[in-house]
Amino acid sequence: MKLCLATKNPGKLKELIKIAEEFGRDVSGLELVLAPAEFNPEETGKTFLENAIIKATEAAKLSGLTAVADDSGLCVDALDGRPGVLSARYAEGDDAKGRAKLLAELKDIPTEKRTAAFVCAMALVEPNGNIVFQVQKDWKGSIGVSERGTNGFGYDPIFIPDGLTITSAEMPTDDKNRISHRGQAWREVLASMESKNL
Repeated sequence: MKLCLATKNPGKLKELIKIAEEFGRDVSGLELVLAPAEFNPEETGKTFLENAIIKATEAAKLSGLTAVADDSGLCVDALDGRPGVLSARYAEGDDAKGRAKLLAELKDIPTEKRTAAFVCAMALVEPNGNIVFQVQKDWKGSIGVSERGTNGFGYDPIFIPDGLTITSAEMPTDDKNRISHRGQAWREVLASMESKNL
């Protein structure tokens, strides 16, 4: 089966193939392709799931294939859930600016109140707009006081998963994929496809 991934980012394509292969999914019959060049949906949803559905619907319509999309971000309890769906656009500039802004906002917040969660929503949509499957998964943890690690992107260097003392950017990739929000959600999408014989 050919499945359109609702992104133009080849890095995300490689990541999802790697997770699928690592965790027991036979991907020999699954061909993942990137969204067409004209794919550029407006992410106007108020939730991660709404944005995932918007992206998957647009990719399915443009490609004529069933499409899967994810929308993810970081929700910090002490900031009333911010940056949330605006995680990628939280500060002008690059990822480092977003992390710096977040750490500055939390500078007076004690350790026990720095709880947070990475959230990933995924949606599987057919070309006719039918939503085949949708899921949302959380990866709970807390925000550190400084950046640590280089094996990651976005907020990884300041996110400490529950039960660990290292940031997600200090984790080996395989370990991260096993417990991360995206890894959890993608495995559920693959299991759903398997059960539906897609």
